[in-house]
Amino acid sequence: MGKLNKLLDRHQPGKCAKGGRSSGFLSYNNENIKHVSWCLSNNIAISVVPNWKTDKLWMLQIKIKGTINTDPVDYTDEAALTKMYEYYKYYHDKYNKDNIQNSVKSV
Repeated sequence: MGKLNKLLDRHQPGKCAKGGRSSGFLSYNNENIKHVSWCLSNNIAISVVPNWKTDKLWMLQIKIKGTINTDPVDYTDEAALTKMYEYYKYYHDKYNKDNIQNSVKSV
């Protein structure tokens, strides 16, 4: 049981690895999940990654069909998570053909 306890001490869900950082957690709603789900199904992913040049700032990486671009702005932890959901909504609205057709019909 001693070896198992040592392994479990190292891996604890919700905790960062030694030397890592966590941007924390931001509550989401059904609209956020709809946008994220659609984007991930269409090879669009947005990641919050640490800016290791600073102690507390975060960057956003946007991957569209294998091409990765980095947002030039650094964000605090909560602002980065909020911006991530804004980007998911932006790309959902920009590329979702069903969404475009629905907005044209409603005009």
